[in-house]
Amino acid sequence: MGDLKVLTQSFIDEISSGTDIDAAIDQYLAEDFVEHEDVPGMDNTRDTPRVLFKMMHAAFPDFHIDVQDLIEDGDKVAARFTMGGTHAGEFMGMPASGNVVTINVIDIFQFRGDQCVAHWGLMDTPGMMDQMGAGPE
Repeated sequence: MGDLKVLTQSFIDEISSGTDIDAAIDQYLAEDFVEHEDVPGMDNTRDTPRVLFKMMHAAFPDFHIDVQDLIEDGDKVAARFTMGGTHAGEFMGMPASGNVVTINVIDIFQFRGDQCVAHWGLMDTPGMMDQMGAGPE
């Protein structure tokens, strides 16, 4: 595995574990990190993933990330993975449903040295909301 793929996998593993989100963000994301994925109600700094993953762990106590693919090209790594768990707490305005939720994600991470400086991502938000009970009846 390439060096950036190893860094990406380590970052994902630490975020998935939820042991210390702040330490993982501070270690793996540069201070000038730019979040290009539009996350409702959040800005485009490294605090966006910090807040988002804390919310995910609070809403999904068994939160986990399962990586299917990591592809390295130059200073970027593309990742395809699923994340989710049991929706046991409020998440983005949705009350706990008790449903198991699986969210499909494709991300691109750009690195400078051993830190990520930018992220672009697509998350299956409609699928996630449907699994949490917000879909059409």
